[in-house]
Amino acid sequence: MNQSTINRIRKFTEDRDWDQFHSPANLAKSISIEASELLECFQWSDDNYNITHVREELADVLVYCQNMLDKLGLDADEIVNAKMDQNEMKYPVEKARGSAAKYDEL
Repeated sequence: MNQSTINRIRKFTEDRDWDQFHSPANLAKSISIEASELLECFQWSDDNYNITHVREELADVLVYCQNMLDKLGLDADEIVNAKMDQNEMKYPVEKARGSAAKYDEL
């Protein structure tokens, strides 16, 4: 997300004094709840879904993720790149390309 969007999320939370409710546990619960609502968009069909509803639920997940990053003092780029480093080691291209197998089954 760009900084303007991040600032808008922060201002929304600050203006409503909601940070007091944003413990890491509450935010993790909220992320899971919103991710479940996103999954619900595909409950009865993998192909027939409402893209507007998908966008809304995905946005909710991202907002709560940004709130959790803020609460824990984490940087999205840093943690994503660290995880990608791990993934690249676990799933080398020459073994993983075109395969859905788990890393320990490659």
